[in-house]
Amino acid sequence: MIVDAHFHSWRLARGDYGWLTPALGTIYRDVSIDDWRQASRQAGVHGGVLVQAAPTEAETAYLLDQASQHQTALGVVGWIELRDSNAPGRIAKLAAAHPKLKGLRPMLQDIDDPDWILQPALTPALEAMAAQGLVFDALIKPLHLPRVLALCARHPTLTVVIDHGAKPDIAHGAWEPWASDMARIARETQAVCKLSGLLTEAGPQPKRGAARRWAAHLVETFGPGRVLWGSDWPVLERAASYDDWWADTLETLSGLDPSDRAAVLGANARRVYRL
Repeated sequence: MIVDAHFHSWRLARGDYGWLTPALGTIYRDVSIDDWRQASRQAGVHGGVLVQAAPTEAETAYLLDQASQHQTALGVVGWIELRDSNAPGRIAKLAAAHPKLKGLRPMLQDIDDPDWILQPALTPALEAMAAQGLVFDALIKPLHLPRVLALCARHPTLTVVIDHGAKPDIAHGAWEPWASDMARIARETQAVCKLSGLLTEAGPQPKRGAARRWAAHLVETFGPGRVLWGSDWPVLERAASYDDWWADTLETLSGLDPSDRAAVLGANARRVYRL
């Protein structure tokens, strides 16, 4: 069973996608779960994890409603204001009311303070997430990796998933300290990593295999039991088609045995997100 561990659906008229502007070209359009199903059909995807794209609880409610209408949306990673003193209670209530809520994601890459996630005020909310079995999706860039290491040490029962391999600057060939920091997180924590979003970091219209070195490093360091495949569709379209990324992924994973390949392409996502 192939699971896309990271895709989006949005409706522009909702008005809370501050980052989504006409400057982003063709992805500045409404995208539905049905659109994702059509894009992923050739790859044989059975289901996926629908991930937030706006830092509002209203969007989380919208995504949960959409997921309730589509069996192939196996889970939702939403957003909640983690700093709010009432966050633990709201997290518990939301998780109880919506079985498809599988995780939460503060948009750390858009927050000016790279140490934001380490502030003590967030501890109750993070502990509530762990208690509810919700995954913490880390939308980060390489400068956040030392902070993720500290986060994992403080909250060992919280499942942390690093989105998009922490967005290394592939377009400019940046390797260190990203490669060493990712290897350290893989070695010293139980965090897992999404094999998604990498082609977008390789720049517009990247050559086939442009992100493969980075993808292979993630598979090697985290191991096939701690890597989740995802598309990051439709953001992916800024660099390549769904089918292009799927073909590239299969080449990256070609050296794995069938059981390990199946783990990356679906079994790990089902385990981590409790799908």
